[in-house]
Amino acid sequence: QVQLVESGGGLVQAGGSLRLSCAASGRTFSRYNMGWFRQAPGKERDFVAAISWSGGSTYYADSVKGRFTISRDNTKNTVYLQMNSLKPEDTAVYYCAADRWGSINSDYAAYDYWGQGTQVTVSS
Repeated sequence: QVQLVESGGGLVQAGGSLRLSCAASGRTFSRYNMGWFRQAPGKERDFVAAISWSGGSTYYADSVKGRFTISRDNTKNTVYLQMNSLKPEDTAVYYCAADRWGSINSDYAAYDYWGQGTQVTVSS
């Protein structure tokens, strides 16, 4: 069992930056692939980025490629999402998720555990 708690969201102007953190409980964090997803009001939950258990592989949605960076520190049981050059369309609730099995995945159905989310609002 893994419990996930996101932090770091807030209000930022377009072009600004934020760094989200996701702290995980449990001693098996390093065995999980991790992902970030986001959901805007009235829209489906969309994939943002994923990272393998070792940190050696990453994968990004086209909409954030070159602007966002996912990373992890297994000694701190934490995964990060560095978001640069933010746009108003990045406004959403951001969720981190843990996937115990297989390769890194962009399908939300593959993830076993979810955090409660953190709001990111980008003003124009």
